[in-house]
Amino acid sequence: MLIHSASQLITIAGAPQRGAELGRLGVIEDGAVLIKGDTIADVGSSQALRTQYPDESTLDISGRVVMPGFVDPHTHAIWAGDRSAEFEMRLQGKSYMEIMAAGGGIASTVRATRAASLKVLMNETRQRLQRMFSHGTTTAEVKTGYGLHSAAELRMLLALLRLDLEGPLEIAATFLGAHAVAPEYQGRTDDYVTLVCDTMLPLVKGWWHNHAPFHCYPFVDVFCEKGVFDLDQSRRILEASARLGFPLKIHADEFANIGGASLAVALNAISADHLVATSAEDIQMLAQSNTVAVALPCTPFGLAESHYTPAREILEAGGLLAIATDLNPGTAWCESMQFAIALACRYLHLTPAQAIAAATINAAAAIDRSDRIGSLEPGKQADLIVLDIPDYRHLGYRFGTNLVQTVIKKGRIYPI
Repeated sequence: MLIHSASQLITIAGAPQRGAELGRLGVIEDGAVLIKGDTIADVGSSQALRTQYPDESTLDISGRVVMPGFVDPHTHAIWAGDRSAEFEMRLQGKSYMEIMAAGGGIASTVRATRAASLKVLMNETRQRLQRMFSHGTTTAEVKTGYGLHSAAELRMLLALLRLDLEGPLEIAATFLGAHAVAPEYQGRTDDYVTLVCDTMLPLVKGWWHNHAPFHCYPFVDVFCEKGVFDLDQSRRILEASARLGFPLKIHADEFANIGGASLAVALNAISADHLVATSAEDIQMLAQSNTVAVALPCTPFGLAESHYTPAREILEAGGLLAIATDLNPGTAWCESMQFAIALACRYLHLTPAQAIAAATINAAAAIDRSDRIGSLEPGKQADLIVLDIPDYRHLGYRFGTNLVQTVIKKGRIYPI
């Protein structure tokens, strides 16, 4: 299939974009892309490709933008229940950590998720994945972490494997058994860390071998934060994960700077996420590494906070910056990367071009898939979106509406 006559074909060709390079979109005016099976075969001008491939079936998308599908590299999309009551509490002045200390927050969702059957869990999650897909997200990282004991965490992983098989949205799974201290271990954080390291991680590895032998291992993540897991506890979990062969991620510096970003660099983590309270020293360390800094602008927005990830400083230092929704039931129930881009332009002070690159090729790097997705290049997976806009700058400029007209996933067309 030859898709032609795009007002702008956004290729974002090349490696993930570091520092001042961010925003190199590779725009082809009146562009075209040739898809064979599930793979991109060629890109170029419409005139050149229509001349070169006269016998291909065609799709005329005159006047619209074609670009890579969004990659959402940080979500908690699998859970049961909701926390709308806590939203009202926050409006009345309660902080996120105060709500969590009172038994709300993550613990509330843990109770609902533990009680949910596999069928209920899949049904609720499927609806969120479908909304993500309809807004242009073709691949998303999804974390466990609302089970906090082995059986519930494995049930979440099973649901993710089955939902990934169903498609069309592709899932990169993350085991987040260290999302919070399990209710049974309140006041005994070190004991829970021991459980994660000595029992849960080896169990997940064996379970994954049996259920997904042809899949890469899931990532392992930890909520490194004051009042959750301190730096030493986070190090224990991540080092144990690395010894078992798991790739690493970390929640770091969301509320306080306790060294999580530097730990991510020291352990060669794929990404360090949140980074709101990250110090200048840690920013320099990130910039000198291949660890992707993932900003989650929907989270401070959802919490009505005034502090966001210091994206400009990360770019000025030469770092790799990506953006994600942080889709979750407590602070950021947002399935739209388009809205994350709009927030990134306003509060991270990115241009639309920078935000788009951060939501595609750099986001793909944050889940270690930039060799397969995140750009429109020959040999890459045919994951594209058609936007009903004449110019890419409408992304970021507009918000609150869905600009996606068509999603193409692995070469298959899904009208929206």
